[in-house]
Amino acid sequence: MEVRSRTPGKIILAGEHAVVHGCTAVAASIDLYTHVTLRFPSSDDENILKLQIKDMGLEFSWLIGRILEALPGFTSPNPLTPISCSPERLSSVASLVEEQKIPEAKIGLASGVSAFLWLYTAIIGYKAATVIVTSELPLGSGLGSSAAFCVSLSGAMVALSGCISLDSSQEGWLSYGESDLELVNKWAFQGEKIIHGKPSGIDNTVSTYGNMIKFRSGVLTRLKSNMPLKMLVTNTRVGRNTKALVAGVSERAIRHQDAMEAVFSAVDSISKEMSTIIQSPATDDVTITEREGKLEELMEMNQGLLQCMGVSHASIETVLRTTLKYKLSSKLTGAGGGGCVLTLLPTLLSATVVDKVIADLESCGFQCMIATIGGPGLEICFKGSS
Repeated sequence: MEVRSRTPGKIILAGEHAVVHGCTAVAASIDLYTHVTLRFPSSDDENILKLQIKDMGLEFSWLIGRILEALPGFTSPNPLTPISCSPERLSSVASLVEEQKIPEAKIGLASGVSAFLWLYTAIIGYKAATVIVTSELPLGSGLGSSAAFCVSLSGAMVALSGCISLDSSQEGWLSYGESDLELVNKWAFQGEKIIHGKPSGIDNTVSTYGNMIKFRSGVLTRLKSNMPLKMLVTNTRVGRNTKALVAGVSERAIRHQDAMEAVFSAVDSISKEMSTIIQSPATDDVTITEREGKLEELMEMNQGLLQCMGVSHASIETVLRTTLKYKLSSKLTGAGGGGCVLTLLPTLLSATVVDKVIADLESCGFQCMIATIGGPGLEICFKGSS
């Protein structure tokens, strides 16, 4: 039996950093996907669990008996009850990962491999399988690559766990029902905790459900986009330290309390207005163009406020200047300090202009991706054991 899953990445449209200080943020899915194939062997004689990360040319494998030895207690796993990985068990998982001798240059993958081992053992138990992962999402760039990884893994594992009823004879990409998506999201959050420690839950929720969410003070509200939106996503390829950037904003807020409160309040208003515009129906080109103009202004304002917070970067400013030459509006997405930049591509913008912008940005060494915003979340596809 084989199942494939695909899960979208995410962007923050507005409200990054300010959300840490009690303000509203708006996030959305993008049609850049992480794919997982989970395949059980045709013979019961096989006793190896394999994980292949195709984009990096890496393969890890464990004898099922070794996993049982390190992580006892999952002979009868309960996939309907997501559980956290305790510090003791995480230590056992880490020892299984260390045995794989991950190359030093790719040691950052260790936490992701740990998340995989925990999710697989807790959901499936001790069963041989091959799991293949490919992704269109650049790692560590603020596009939710780790959440998409955890959601795609959880979705595929839950599909073959036998705990939910799905018609595996149907062809093409299928969507889970609401309660099953909730289950997958909870499992994915457990994986995210292994990777990030204290994740907000925004990334895995957007990847699971798709479309858009509004987030404030721990409360997630799902939104429905009623207008087509396309973004040019530019990866500056500049790594950043998210914790340090968040801490820097907090320190600035202590030093300049009144000024920063005004900055955060303005960002909150921008996020709320943006979510209202996106949810309003836009049925003709005139209305769409008018709404896109408003969104461009809000993006410019949000970027200016992010600069006030001190989280921009020379690479981000280069993207802003380059896109501004073509009268396009851009803002950083995520932590800043590098990472990715969003540029709204208006519906009536010519393909020639888009090509020129991309050529200019790529000449600076940046990576460009065109993404549709607010599409579906996790989807799965079955393939018979034949």
